[in-house]
Amino acid sequence: MRVAILYNATAADATTAERDVLVQRDAVRAAVSTFASDVRSMPCSLDLATAGARLAEVDPTVVFNLVESLGGSDRLMSVVPALLDTLGHPYTGCGTEAIVLTTNKVLAKQQLRRAGLPTPAWLGSADGPTAVPGAQTVTSGMTYPCRVVIKTVWEHASYGLDDRSIVAVDDVEALTRQLVERERELGRPCFAEAFVDGREFNVSLVTTVAGAPDVLPVAEIDFSAFPPGKPRIVGTSAKWEPETFEYSHTPRCFEFAPDDAGLVAELAELSRRCWDLFGLRGYARVDFRVDTAGRPWILEVNANPCLSPDAGFAAAVDRAGLSYDTTIRQIVEGAVRRSDRQLKATPV
Repeated sequence: MRVAILYNATAADATTAERDVLVQRDAVRAAVSTFASDVRSMPCSLDLATAGARLAEVDPTVVFNLVESLGGSDRLMSVVPALLDTLGHPYTGCGTEAIVLTTNKVLAKQQLRRAGLPTPAWLGSADGPTAVPGAQTVTSGMTYPCRVVIKTVWEHASYGLDDRSIVAVDDVEALTRQLVERERELGRPCFAEAFVDGREFNVSLVTTVAGAPDVLPVAEIDFSAFPPGKPRIVGTSAKWEPETFEYSHTPRCFEFAPDDAGLVAELAELSRRCWDLFGLRGYARVDFRVDTAGRPWILEVNANPCLSPDAGFAAAVDRAGLSYDTTIRQIVEGAVRRSDRQLKATPV
């Protein structure tokens, strides 16, 4: 079996978040090398012609797609699966349509709302920045006064998320001003989401041999060490800055009190429904907040979650009693089987 590991090229001055794909590349390569005879690592940039030519030269049995962004933007994440679809190369993870629908967080929320799945109210646009003159924002269920969290529409990995992202506003005009100001600061389109002040969970899923999603153990982020008044969020510092308070005081836990059994089951079921709604495959993660009344709210559906050994997906794999290497093999073999089925279904 020949496996090409495709990952986004990183600059010499890349941030810790951007360099994390190299950690994933090395971990996946080590795992794939336990069962594949030929493993190649291939950086991918906006030069898609070169990427296509290199893939044609290697002629891989399957491509392990680790590309999270191109040209410094997560907005272009879907370009790579689209390229692989066009060239006819089987690949791991979610398909082009699922990546498109979930990378844009506002578009994903619209899909969730239409399907009757719980997602917090929001204000923003799926099409472009609010700061552009004449831009039209769309509001869905926002009531005032309220507290909101301002997020980027396209970027993931807690990009630009910090304590200042949580703001209190009295009306839509005040919120729009905050949104425009944050967009100018970050240089990215943003939207505002009603802040759910409560608990935070994430649920990882992986395709089984039979093709159905297997829900891995539910994880909760422990904010118990946060002082009163500090927003309980997993921001940039908590994810990428080891020297900060947030990084060392946001552990994930898998132990739950008996009273949480119903909630854990509900989170698992909602994650399965997200899998079906967006046509996810291979592996994915769904992020939740749970309010003080115990009601879960879907924040994001991550169709290309981090596979670093210290990230949430790997932690859930370990908690399930599985090995990282075995799970990576399961993901690869699932992509090959899916390709074989598609070939058999194609009319001659």
